[in-house]
Amino acid sequence: MFKHKHLLGIEPLNKEEIIQILDQAQQFKDIINRPVKKVPTLRDFTVANLFFENSTRTKLSFELAQKRLSADVLNFSSSNSSVKKGETLLDTVNNILAMKVDMVVIRHSSPGVPIFLSKHIDAHIVNAGDGTHEHPTQALLDAFSIREKYNEFKGLNVAIIGDILHSRVALSNIFCLKKLGANVRLCGPPTLIPKYVEELGVTVSHNIEETLAWCDVANVLRIQMERADDAYFPSTSEYAQFYGVNMERLNSLNKNITILHPGPINRGVEITTDVADSSHSVILDQVENGVAVRMAVTYLLFSQRMPRG
Repeated sequence: MFKHKHLLGIEPLNKEEIIQILDQAQQFKDIINRPVKKVPTLRDFTVANLFFENSTRTKLSFELAQKRLSADVLNFSSSNSSVKKGETLLDTVNNILAMKVDMVVIRHSSPGVPIFLSKHIDAHIVNAGDGTHEHPTQALLDAFSIREKYNEFKGLNVAIIGDILHSRVALSNIFCLKKLGANVRLCGPPTLIPKYVEELGVTVSHNIEETLAWCDVANVLRIQMERADDAYFPSTSEYAQFYGVNMERLNSLNKNITILHPGPINRGVEITTDVADSSHSVILDQVENGVAVRMAVTYLLFSQRMPRG
């Protein structure tokens, strides 16, 4: 049985728990590729999706995962809520919980919000991204997608390329991949690499050609202009010239590597269209796998409350 009440991040999980989630996700992926994609597992439970930041893929993926498990689903958007009238986050959540909600999936711009909520409310909490802190289900679906291609993580070389500084995906991926035994290298401009990040057991490079030649898998991150208060590089065209993943760079390698991207894609900046749509890419597989992984997380958190026998 999964021992955690919440999924607040990857950092609290151990290797065996991560593998348990991935194995459960495989079972659900098999199910959602059948003609009848829905199972009645959570038909007595209610989940609220609270998104205080804009989201398309993650929000839809969670909602579809919950409906595939037959849960009742409430969707909340802060843009047309009482938060705009000055209501506190805790008041908003408690009012939703008063409707007998069992789980809260929350995305928020402030790091630590899911942890704060877990200390004040009784419902299960799933972190769908908190500021620049963590995005655990993205890291899990990335790991699932990598495992589909390579089976094993031990000794696998994985590069995370791009805007590491502002990325919650990067931190969760570092925790996840290191726990699973992969070698992790970060690549990007010096201005987009956090200080002291090597203390997490990763290496750092500022050379894209060298990094692509080293890795088996490249997880290419979006340049997050909306989180950057200052200019971290002269222009997007210069970024693309020095750090963009393009087909010319891939063709120069003496091997095939796998390309991931958490989306949304800035085509022509961190990755070119021909790479994103090539046989190297598993980007659409990541989207499909996201539903299975979020089904697995939801199911395992609720499994503590299900009758045994």
